[in-house]
Amino acid sequence: MHARSALFDVYGDHLRTRGNRAPVAALVRLLEPVGIAAPAVRTAISRMVIQGWLESVSLPSGRGYAATEQAIRRLDRAGERIYRTGERDWDGRWQLLLLDPIRDRSARTRVRAALGWMGYAELGDGVWVSPWPQPELDALLAREQVTAARALAHDFDPPATPAACWDLAQLGQEYAVWLEEVTSAPRPAAWGQAPDGHDDPDRRDFAQRFHLVHDWRMFLFRDPGLPDVLLPADWPGRAAAAHFTEEADRLKPGADRFVDRCLY
Repeated sequence: MHARSALFDVYGDHLRTRGNRAPVAALVRLLEPVGIAAPAVRTAISRMVIQGWLESVSLPSGRGYAATEQAIRRLDRAGERIYRTGERDWDGRWQLLLLDPIRDRSARTRVRAALGWMGYAELGDGVWVSPWPQPELDALLAREQVTAARALAHDFDPPATPAACWDLAQLGQEYAVWLEEVTSAPRPAAWGQAPDGHDDPDRRDFAQRFHLVHDWRMFLFRDPGLPDVLLPADWPGRAAAAHFTEEADRLKPGADRFVDRCLY
């Protein structure tokens, strides 16, 4: 697990309701149960500051780091998708994005990756499609200095034609494999063992929820969040999402207690 990715998980899953900030020492304590050492945490913080995700702040307990507005927007959007709080009724219209050519290869790679994360798929050369409006799109285009035209389409024949841009069979298999793994694999005993060797149930719940959310968040890079009407009747993602929600809720009280101990 990369320290940068783990820090996004900490800020998104735990610090969004705690002021979006934390002392450096607390961030180190929070990532210790999942096997990330202090030097890696500090290096990742420095890189995230350079990238515009974190900013230095003075806290009563010493130097700390707060999520920037850019990071908060990304974390809020990710949270909606992780916990399915932004569920909407689909109006049957597809959002089309027609990108003007991007000459710079690095910029082109960044734009493609960002569009994929938002839930777009490439319908044709330079033409991207999503079932939903994406609130981060304007910021991405401005940041990368990219121009594009937009359109709405609802007369595909058949209507679900753009859904073929995503490999739903492969994605469904990935959901099924994930569900099998998380329901059958034993959890490492070290997750509940404090540095002094004593059993710590809250630490165990924190580590288990952390890994649960971290693994589930990886689906954001592959699952566009298609409307339910476009998904197969036996879509494995439904059972996987139900298990994730049940486990995340079960582990939350203990994880919250551990986070509060680390912060305060």
